[in-house]
Amino acid sequence: MMKKLCLFLAGLFVLFAALNKVRAQRLTDYNNICWTSSFNTIYLSQHTSLHLEYQWRRENYFTNWQQSLSRVGVQYHFKNGVSALLGYGYIITYPYGEYPAGPYTIPEHRIFQQLVWNESFGRLTLNHRMRLEQRLLGKIDQKAPEYEVKDWNYVNRVRYQLRLGLPLNHAKMQDKTWYLAAFDELFIGFGSNVNQNIFDQNRIGILCGYQFNKLFRAEAGFFNQTVQQGGLVGGKQVYQYNNGLMVNVYFTKPARVKEVK
Repeated sequence: MMKKLCLFLAGLFVLFAALNKVRAQRLTDYNNICWTSSFNTIYLSQHTSLHLEYQWRRENYFTNWQQSLSRVGVQYHFKNGVSALLGYGYIITYPYGEYPAGPYTIPEHRIFQQLVWNESFGRLTLNHRMRLEQRLLGKIDQKAPEYEVKDWNYVNRVRYQLRLGLPLNHAKMQDKTWYLAAFDELFIGFGSNVNQNIFDQNRIGILCGYQFNKLFRAEAGFFNQTVQQGGLVGGKQVYQYNNGLMVNVYFTKPARVKEVK
């Protein structure tokens, strides 16, 4: 018995030593953020729609920029809640936190492909989203006296989001429905130009929403964003732990139905 206890304590000691060594090789950065987003789906026909999106991302609650993100895309809707989307995004990342890349903003052009499918278990709905991204990140000489994009760095990223939705005052989502939603999304970078951040980031949150009608719904809640930066600072990896408020607004415009004469 004493031998087993000694082995167990020795194992704990080795584990804690390894964890402390990993922590010693990291720099941590804690920030308070707020993201306000507008998602718009404009149906052109029964199966085809335009996706229009803008996200206003702030740091230090509301006072400073974190990111500006715009997306457009064309989406095809199959049966049973399955859809595929091809899109383009333009993103500006601002310097923020204790360990920014430098004083200048970083532009990004992004092409992405997306597949969404749903599952239902009673009142609970599971929404799966798989997204593949091809990213062109602007290379900025952060020590130069003036801002200039010197070149572009190409990287790939894959991300998977699982979102759970639960209507509260109705058996299913319909007009005048309160609901709860929870989500987790994992980001993985890959390709020859990915640096330290093969694990790019993870987002997890919980939201409360209200569907006014088939055209409009809104939700708000709290979320955490854990980010591993691509570059090292003093030979150490930088991990950001960003906590804050998320507000999403959704608008859907259905296709016109032709009148039968």
